[in-house]
Amino acid sequence: MIRILIIEDNQTNMELMVYLLTAFGYSVESAKSGQQGLEKAVTQTPDVIVCDLEMPGMDGFAVVRQLKNHGHLKDIPVIAVTAYAMVGDRDRVLAAGFEGYMPKPINSETFVDEIESFLPLGKRRSRSPTLASFGGSAPAAERPAQKASILVVDDSPINLALIHSTLVPSGYSVRTVESVAKAMVELAKNNFDLIVSDLHMNPESGLDLLRQVKADPAIRSIPFFLFSASTMEDMGDERQRALELGAAKFLSRPVEPATLLTIIDAFLARPRKEQRANRSGC
Repeated sequence: MIRILIIEDNQTNMELMVYLLTAFGYSVESAKSGQQGLEKAVTQTPDVIVCDLEMPGMDGFAVVRQLKNHGHLKDIPVIAVTAYAMVGDRDRVLAAGFEGYMPKPINSETFVDEIESFLPLGKRRSRSPTLASFGGSAPAAERPAQKASILVVDDSPINLALIHSTLVPSGYSVRTVESVAKAMVELAKNNFDLIVSDLHMNPESGLDLLRQVKADPAIRSIPFFLFSASTMEDMGDERQRALELGAAKFLSRPVEPATLLTIIDAFLARPRKEQRANRSGC
């Protein structure tokens, strides 16, 4: 198992990077300070280290100096990330001992690819999960011939980034929004083949969005997937309510990226009449 250490003091950035790497099969350790990062590097010897430059106390430049002066850590690739990218920063970062440089905000579509570029070819995971790699048998040719357009609604930037980075490399056109109000604006302006929404959002929930969609004759026929991270105790009632309101599928989180891709591929490959007739939970 490839081990990746992320040294980052910003919780949101940390969660996004950990989420993306974990979703694509990597073992990820995190550290919230330069000193903690050094301690974990010494004890765990990761295959790649991702290190923020701007941290209180020991910054990224101090971290990489110590890493490169340490016997069994000096050959580990260290990638710098910074929110204050300026002209000349890349050269300065590489001269300091980093093997790579990535500006913030993290691009969820390319992040895993960039990290993998520092691994030997034989140790890299597939950037775009295939059905075969997760036990499926359907070839890529069985995916919808015409690229489908999907609206994803979630108030969590991490969830939006994960779904976006899962679907876009597989050929889907994806629009992400953070609220029910913004979703309704998008639905009024654009045509979508599928709506994927989180259940628990504020101020309006995924059920509120489902009700509004099904009440509008112009968009009520668009298939609607609803996600929930509720406990099993609450899941049954939520599933029943969602299906009664017209959801095509009710999905429980967490969902592996390849599993989500398989479900969407299979669903959109069906004729629209069959999609309406086969509403079910997953």
